[in-house]
Amino acid sequence: IRCLASRIYEHPQTRNLRIKYLADGCFSEDEFDLVVLAAGITPSERAKSMARIFGVELNSHGFCRKVAASPTRTSAPGIFVCGAFGEPKDIPETVIEASAAAAEASELLSESRGSLTTQKTYPEEKPLVEGVPRIGVFVCRCGRNIGGIVDVPAVVRWARDLPHVVFADENLYTCSQDSLEKIKSDILEHALTRVVVASCTPTTHAPLFRDTVREAGLNPYLFEMASLREHVSWVHMKAPDKATEKAKQVVAMAVSKAARLSPILSNSFKINNEGLILGGGLAGMTSALSLADQGFNVHLVEKSDHLGGHLSELYDSLGQENPQILLRDLLERIQGNKRIKVYLEAEAREVSGYLGNFTTKVKLSNGGGEAEIKHGVIIVSTGAVEYEPVEYLYGRNPGVLTQKQLEKRLHTGGADGLKSVVMIQCVGSRDDEHPYCSRVCCSEAVKNALRIKEKNPEAEVTVLYRDIRTYGFREDDYLEARKKGVLFVRFDEDKKPEVTEDRGRLNVEVFDGSLRQKVRFTPDVVVLSTGITADNKTLSQILRLPLTEDGFFMEAHAKIRPLDFTAEGVYLAGLAHSPRMIDETIAQAKGAAVRAVTLLSKDLIQAKPEIPVVNAKWCSSCGNCVKVCPYDARRINPETRVAEVVEVLCQACGACTVACLSGVSEQKGFEKQQIIAQIDIAVAE
Repeated sequence: IRCLASRIYEHPQTRNLRIKYLADGCFSEDEFDLVVLAAGITPSERAKSMARIFGVELNSHGFCRKVAASPTRTSAPGIFVCGAFGEPKDIPETVIEASAAAAEASELLSESRGSLTTQKTYPEEKPLVEGVPRIGVFVCRCGRNIGGIVDVPAVVRWARDLPHVVFADENLYTCSQDSLEKIKSDILEHALTRVVVASCTPTTHAPLFRDTVREAGLNPYLFEMASLREHVSWVHMKAPDKATEKAKQVVAMAVSKAARLSPILSNSFKINNEGLILGGGLAGMTSALSLADQGFNVHLVEKSDHLGGHLSELYDSLGQENPQILLRDLLERIQGNKRIKVYLEAEAREVSGYLGNFTTKVKLSNGGGEAEIKHGVIIVSTGAVEYEPVEYLYGRNPGVLTQKQLEKRLHTGGADGLKSVVMIQCVGSRDDEHPYCSRVCCSEAVKNALRIKEKNPEAEVTVLYRDIRTYGFREDDYLEARKKGVLFVRFDEDKKPEVTEDRGRLNVEVFDGSLRQKVRFTPDVVVLSTGITADNKTLSQILRLPLTEDGFFMEAHAKIRPLDFTAEGVYLAGLAHSPRMIDETIAQAKGAAVRAVTLLSKDLIQAKPEIPVVNAKWCSSCGNCVKVCPYDARRINPETRVAEVVEVLCQACGACTVACLSGVSEQKGFEKQQIIAQIDIAVAE
């Protein structure tokens, strides 16, 4: 209910809460069991104190003041800000800004990279003695996460009687440093040849325990993990007795599997330390400079005949940055950087290879021919396009413009002749065809409305809107526009404005919900706040990358991996991902660059060792394994007609092993029957 809540009080008889509110010009009052306050965000006093210590300036709201054209730089050189102390924001923007801050720091420290790094050394790996396995079981209480539900001592006693178990014990927190040291000493003391840890999720903790096992001289893949937290205590907290029995069975399965483990050696692959960036707009240029400033060569591919993208058509902003000065600075830095090679009028036509070793064929339009680029990572920053209106007489009456066209007119000719302007929001956004919010439209309307008022204070500017979404500090600009006399009139989705013309004169009618009647305007121009649409289908097929239902590229995880694709070594930035403002684009571009550097800064990459292998003698080239592989790690060799595994891409999910019609694909280090049994167990649970 769109309203202004004016009063909340407790009803003396029902003890419920009653709210009095103003909606559509009338007061109403309703009774509720519960009232939830959606509270805003304010900077903490501790953060303000920290800012004073470091000499960092704050803005008028008490948040950290940022330097123009940078979403993470503070007023103090070498000190960066990310997260909510810079501005209220959601989780994805926080993660993106954190990566951007890391990129800024990495650029400053690039010459010193690796100077303080020490290579970890391990003792010589003990050869596995054939014979009866000697298994050690370590059961974790995980504080009360497991121990509060599962009878951990009973599980330990059960484990001691399992076949091949020579030692079993419990820990309060098995992942603590003391517990890890104890595991190493127990391996040596009891001559263990296999280790089972029963604790929380293997996703986060298996690498830690494998490393501990290796430090004790065992092959890290003589380790098995049982999940007692996610699979037992958290899902059966109302039935502790049954949870304890299930925990015993889960441990028994892990022990049974551990007895059959064998050592696995993993292969390493050399990395190509150059990057490829597709798209030369603001995001692409920013990523290219960030990679270059961090010490890596970059290939920047742009399909048009110039760099800049949408930035070249922007002349003003609500922030401190001037888009044209920003563009000029980026172009000068790119032209003067020997690490960046620019390809104009070029498009990627074919991409092959894998993480750390890609080969991209680029079609060159200006000189003809084709360029073959070898690189280790890809950053996709191909941008998006402005929605071209078909409504409101656009293209039929010269007085109907888009916000971008109005901005150019204000830049070149000022506001002369503009006595009355009507702006219509959500054109090409939040409708059946484009159901998403394009995010930038409201701020663009407020920006241009303010510029008209600055150049011609007497001009009448009216904004017809469904919702005004000037989020964050842009709300200040919205309030400033209202103070300067900009009129905001709301319309409902089912009662959109009507634009007509009479002898070349524009007329706009809209139903005002507050006045409960239609209002009419006769403006000099009608300005449409158009949305942003995506055109990524062709490139997504070339790169084999997923798209959202709206046509934008889909990240690996909306909240915790907003810069990555599920395909390893490929990263995402700018409008290709979603509509965003200048500062947000810069943050994402720098964040994508530093995500790429986490790979490019290495010389070698290690493939997963527990991968499928193919018995070439029995392979029938059915292609089932290629079809089901979710990581593009399977292919049929065109010469031998035998299935192959791209080890560096394989994630050892086992899908190809189960799908194999010939029964010749086996998981290295595991029996095929065991993998199928694990899948059956997971389905049963």
